[in-house]
Amino acid sequence: MKNWMWFIIAMVISFLPGIFGVFFTPHGESDLWYAALNNSGLTPSGWVFGLVWTILYALLGVALYLIIKKVKKRYEKKLAYGLFAAQMVLNAFWTYCFFGMQMPQLALVVLLVLFVVSAYMARVFNVHDKRAAYCVVPYLLWMLLAFYMNAYIVLMN
Repeated sequence: MKNWMWFIIAMVISFLPGIFGVFFTPHGESDLWYAALNNSGLTPSGWVFGLVWTILYALLGVALYLIIKKVKKRYEKKLAYGLFAAQMVLNAFWTYCFFGMQMPQLALVVLLVLFVVSAYMARVFNVHDKRAAYCVVPYLLWMLLAFYMNAYIVLMN
């Protein structure tokens, strides 16, 4: 398959949690619930979340593409793809837990597991392509901020 096709496939895959998350992000009843929460002063405006997540999903897509092109051994591909898939599922599950079920305590636990899986994924990616690992770093940093904001909501509400 041509490189550009693999790139498009990687990008589509990387945006799947965001597409799933649209169904659960604040609107209607969940917006009223979220608006009533005490949020940290570090919580950005809603439009910032959309911009940041677009950039993060694109970076994850680039990372996946680099791994698709670089990793050749079956076991190494299974590990890299498995970690990528796990973090994607956990990412979507966090949105469902937090906004869909309105359970920030459970979402905080999911976020912690997501961070650990994503950090391990970055480590595995680093073995094969440092650029792929670097693409995951902003995602990890954003998760640290997300963990703080989620923990703040758990503690202050």
